Amino acid sequence: MQIINPTTEKIIEEVIEDTEASVREKYFLLRKGQPEWAALKVDARIACIERFYELLEAEAPVLAETLTAESGKPLQQSFNELNGARSRTRWLLDHAARWLAEEWVITEGTTREKIVYEPLGVVANISAWNYPYLVGINVFIPALLGGNGVLYKPSEYATLTGLHIQRLLHAAGVPANVFQLVAGKGKAGEWLLQLPVNGYFFTGSYRTGQSIAEKVAGKLVPVQLELGGKDPLYVMDDVEDIEKVVAAALEGVVYNNGQSCCAVERIYVQEKVYDAFVDAYAKLAGKLVIGDPAREGTDVGPLSRPGQREFLLAQIRDAVDKGARLVYGGKALEGKGYFMQPAVLVDVDHTMKLMTEESFGPVVGIQRVKDDAEAVALMADTEYGLTAAVYSRSYERAEAVMRQLNTGTVYWNCCDRVSAGLPWSGRKHSGLGMTLSYQGIRAFVQPKAYHIRG
Repeated sequence: MQIINPTTEKIIEEVIEDTEASVREKYFLLRKGQPEWAALKVDARIACIERFYELLEAEAPVLAETLTAESGKPLQQSFNELNGARSRTRWLLDHAARWLAEEWVITEGTTREKIVYEPLGVVANISAWNYPYLVGINVFIPALLGGNGVLYKPSEYATLTGLHIQRLLHAAGVPANVFQLVAGKGKAGEWLLQLPVNGYFFTGSYRTGQSIAEKVAGKLVPVQLELGGKDPLYVMDDVEDIEKVVAAALEGVVYNNGQSCCAVERIYVQEKVYDAFVDAYAKLAGKLVIGDPAREGTDVGPLSRPGQREFLLAQIRDAVDKGARLVYGGKALEGKGYFMQPAVLVDVDHTMKLMTEESFGPVVGIQRVKDDAEAVALMADTEYGLTAAVYSRSYERAEAVMRQLNTGTVYWNCCDRVSAGLPWSGRKHSGLGMTLSYQGIRAFVQPKAYHIRG
């Protein structure tokens, strides 16, 4: 399997793909090793992950350079992802013992009662390429802390990063018969679906997530799906600093080259501040530095996959053909690499794919609205339900809007962020189940009820 640098289109490295036989061998290896791992006290498992946490910092330069080379993410953002990965790991380390401990419900009387949390067993983690450390750590860290074995399949577009993760976990003391990486493309994922694992945890597109859920439904094991979004941002007419709001919205659109499941993908602005917002947004977008992601000062690098640029350009053409106006960018850049200018479109509506279908790139449509009611109706007009952001001087007014939105996360005066202490979950086509927070720790264990008499 060739690993291609999206900046240069050159081969970085070639990796041997797993076969169906090797995937099964890795599964049986974990099946043998997981009971011994589960038998360890949680403090021993925490100690291993603590060393992994330390190695993430010690090897940050190499890890960041690899991530940028295979994904096109600007180098500083690769370091930011590693810092975020350490922060999430730290939270999980600090809280795992509490939420994995047995709970006494009744301690006196004829019959005492308690709940014990046991690992699921061997779980499959089919992960994503856009934030391989963050979305991976959402799954494999609490899974390991909970006593599970993990078959980890990184995206083929983040395989080298996945190999770093496996190397560091093993160096930290996680046994090879507890964590194994599966290298490959779609077939490797299909082979995982055929195995009798005890849970499936997937991050990726709605279409693939739906297919996974359908194929493994008969197994009656936990299935969690962290899927995509078409996340809206609404700017009310009472905002005090339009420039500040514009800067936050633009970052929400283009960060990680726009390839974030919770990126801002559509913006609604009340008519009183609409013209000022669009003018400031287009001017600020024009100042973005597009180029080599390994170079300091680059804001936007290449898209990670060759087909994504053509997909985005088709969305832009569809919008323009239906009456939208391109006020900045939206063109492919000549030369090597999967580069394109960020795109800003106005005069958009919901007949356009740009406003209704997931984009996953640095493009956005900005639509004028007359009041909060129209904004709510448009924000809710989607099959997705991941996040939604509202910018306003008044929390009470913003909350009235946020309460009406069927999303797993809402933001007031911020966007495109994740906190380890809060559950990360999607609704509708944005997913099933949750990671992070204490609920994300409990997602990887199963309760056993004890009735104790005597």
